[in-house]
Amino acid sequence: MSLPRRLAFIDVESTGAHPVRDRITEIAILRVEDGEVVARWDSLVDPGQPIPALIQGVTGISDAMVAGAPAFEAVADTVAGLLEGCVFVAHNARFDYGFIKNAFARCGREFDAPVLCTVKLSRALYPEYHRHGLDALIERHGLVCAARHRAMGDAEVLWQFVRLACAGFAGEVLEKAVARAMKAPQTPPGLPEGLLEALPDVPGVYLLHAEAEAPPPGRSDRPLYIGRAASLRARVKEHFSGVPRKGRDAGLAAQVQRVEWRETAGELGAQLLEHTLLCALRPSANRAPESGAEAFALRLLENRRRAPIWQRVNIAGTDPGSWDGLYGAFRSPREADNLLRELALLYRLCPRRLGLEAGATGPCTAHAARRCAGVCAGRETPAAHDARLAAALEPVRIKPWPWAGAVIIGEHHEGSGREAFHLFAHWCHLASADSTDALLAAAAGRTPAFDLDTWRILSRWLAAPGNLARVRPL
Repeated sequence: MSLPRRLAFIDVESTGAHPVRDRITEIAILRVEDGEVVARWDSLVDPGQPIPALIQGVTGISDAMVAGAPAFEAVADTVAGLLEGCVFVAHNARFDYGFIKNAFARCGREFDAPVLCTVKLSRALYPEYHRHGLDALIERHGLVCAARHRAMGDAEVLWQFVRLACAGFAGEVLEKAVARAMKAPQTPPGLPEGLLEALPDVPGVYLLHAEAEAPPPGRSDRPLYIGRAASLRARVKEHFSGVPRKGRDAGLAAQVQRVEWRETAGELGAQLLEHTLLCALRPSANRAPESGAEAFALRLLENRRRAPIWQRVNIAGTDPGSWDGLYGAFRSPREADNLLRELALLYRLCPRRLGLEAGATGPCTAHAARRCAGVCAGRETPAAHDARLAAALEPVRIKPWPWAGAVIIGEHHEGSGREAFHLFAHWCHLASADSTDALLAAAAGRTPAFDLDTWRILSRWLAAPGNLARVRPL
């Protein structure tokens, strides 16, 4: 057997994925010496905090089950004895190792051990496969699991997998694979052990903090940076990859002492949550979000003789259901002026009539350069000029809401099973919840109030292929 002589196959169940904030609810350990199981132990553990309903549904471990179980402090000596002198073997091992190390630290005890990750071992031995999660290993190799997502059931599967690997590969091949599987990742100095490995491979929003501990309730917990990701694990690891970065990202990783995250069921939920958090917390390393409180649109004025021939219409916080004949949605006058200048060049419009150039009479400067068709010089009628302007503005006309009333957009992430539902009416986000009943309760009494960033988020999302089919009129 080309493995270390002493192995401890371990699995922990917990109240969540965060190795500092969450707590262990169950531990199982198989101690193997020279290829033989010499000790088998498992125990429920009182986490001292409620187990979320989602976790209870996955593991089957309820608050009632752990109510009479020992706290980790009571089993710490047993755990330490079973692990002593062994290589710590687990699936996505730094996750379990982080929970054990932090649990010992809360008892005032140090814990260190060499670690062998069976995810990495599977990748090294079976590179032709893409999936190496425990369910994939069970299905691929015909392993038997007596109780999936229970500590002893999962630990037994790991022991089966390692025995299968020992029987199926030559000693030299196995030794090289084990060496790769035991190579310790580069852990950022400011982060707790196992935190990066604990990050879920799901969509969501992450918050990078400079303080190791959250402040007491009532005090501000402003993060350094907020970002969103299709995979929280992959994206956050990029921040600590060691690849040189420029601008605001330069030196960010060195400042981070704590990572928090919030899972979502999909991309739309992540974008909405990121927008909400950026506006509320205004992290220092993000580009400051521009206010949409003064958002406005343009309305053309018919038969207007003097410039400008449009007016600004404030739309922030209003109900889009009452809008009519509006073009564009702008955060600032500069945004609107830039669009009008671009259209003037493309369609030979008069910058003076558009209000972009001062002066009351005579040809504009663009006319001398043949960039204006000449409404200012009497070479075309104001009606012809304004009709061309209206046609040029048509692509940026605010599109009418495609449905008769409110709609529900559902999201489901297959890997995590997480679901979310978002309620929109006339481009406005009314509420989000994890069930339709909770959604309607949360939205009761709310009326549409236009937010520029939410409109842009929803417009882009609806334009993506396949997304319209996920919209259900209420």
